[in-house]
Amino acid sequence: MDNRSEVREFLTSRRAKITPQQAGRPAAGHRRVKGLRREEVAMLAGVSAEYYARMERGNLSGTSEAVLDSLARALQLDESERAHLMDLARTAGTTRRPARRRTAQPIRPRRSTWPATSFSTPAPRSTCPNWSSKGRGRSSPAHRGRAGSVQP
Repeated sequence: MDNRSEVREFLTSRRAKITPQQAGRPAAGHRRVKGLRREEVAMLAGVSAEYYARMERGNLSGTSEAVLDSLARALQLDESERAHLMDLARTAGTTRRPARRRTAQPIRPRRSTWPATSFSTPAPRSTCPNWSSKGRGRSSPAHRGRAGSVQP
């Protein structure tokens, strides 16, 4: 259930009900908004203005109970309004996006499934301990001195 519009209407209406004087803020000149500004509510609640704006847009999912309590104090909500805010947040938390599926990591092939082409793993002192079946033939005495031959 998506309750973003209900959260948005609830928070904006409660913000509009409180005057700056009721919140202990100085009334400074003409105000374009009725009630408190978003920045003032955020400051009173102890959160960033961006975080409060996100909540006011209806995104309460993941909001902690401590933040909701401080928001209820900043908006001076009574008990029924506080309970309604908590219910809205609880409902918002249930509408989670489906988790992304993890893609399986590719499995490296085993040595037995590799093609039978020539390969070697050089080791110290010019020894080559790991040979494929085709690589063994290139180190035979008949191939010594030719391009691509390996000297033991």
